[in-house]
Amino acid sequence: MNLLKQRILSDGQCLDNGTLKVDNFINHQMDPALMMAMAQEIANRFDNKGINKIVTIEASGIAPAILVGYLMQVPVVFAKKNVPSTMEHMISTPVFSFTKKRCYDVGISRNFLSADDHILFVDDFLANGNAAMGIIDIASKAGAQIAGMAFLIEKGFQNGRQKLLDMGIHIESLAIIKSLDNCTITFE
Repeated sequence: MNLLKQRILSDGQCLDNGTLKVDNFINHQMDPALMMAMAQEIANRFDNKGINKIVTIEASGIAPAILVGYLMQVPVVFAKKNVPSTMEHMISTPVFSFTKKRCYDVGISRNFLSADDHILFVDDFLANGNAAMGIIDIASKAGAQIAGMAFLIEKGFQNGRQKLLDMGIHIESLAIIKSLDNCTITFE
C-alpha cells in the first residue's frame, strides 16, 4: 500500500535495535484517515472469505481491527493482556512481545469465540509471529477457524511470515519492510 509506505518513509523512525517506530501515526498517536484507508484495503483483500469475526490483541491492533470490523460488518474481539479476574470461561496462551521484551498471558472468553467462528486476525506488526501464533493457539482451543491474517507492517527479514505460511495461513501485509540495515528503511 503506497500510502502507508510513504508515511513510514516520511514519519517512521528506525531505532538501532531493529525497531521501526511508527508511534506518531499508528500505535500511539493515530492518523484516522490513514487508519481508515488501511482498514478499507484489508477489508477489500478479505472480502468474500466467510469471515464472521475480527480478532486482535490489545493494544495496537484494536484501532485497525475495529475499523475492519465496521467495514466488514462483523464483531471485533480482542485478546486481553493480563487477563482480568472478571473474565469468564477464559481461553489463554502466553505470547512474547518483541517490543516489550516480556511474555504476556493473553486471553479471550469462550463467550466470544467458538467453533462457529471464521476469524480474521488483524494486527499492527508481523515480525517473528509471536502474537499470530498465540491467536492460532486460542482459536484452536475454541475450535474456531483462521480465515486469514492481516498486518499493517511486516518485517520481511524476520521469520513470522514463513511460520504462518508453513501452517497454510493466508497472510496479507500492507507494507513489507525488506531491511532496516544501517537504519535505512527499504521495502520489498
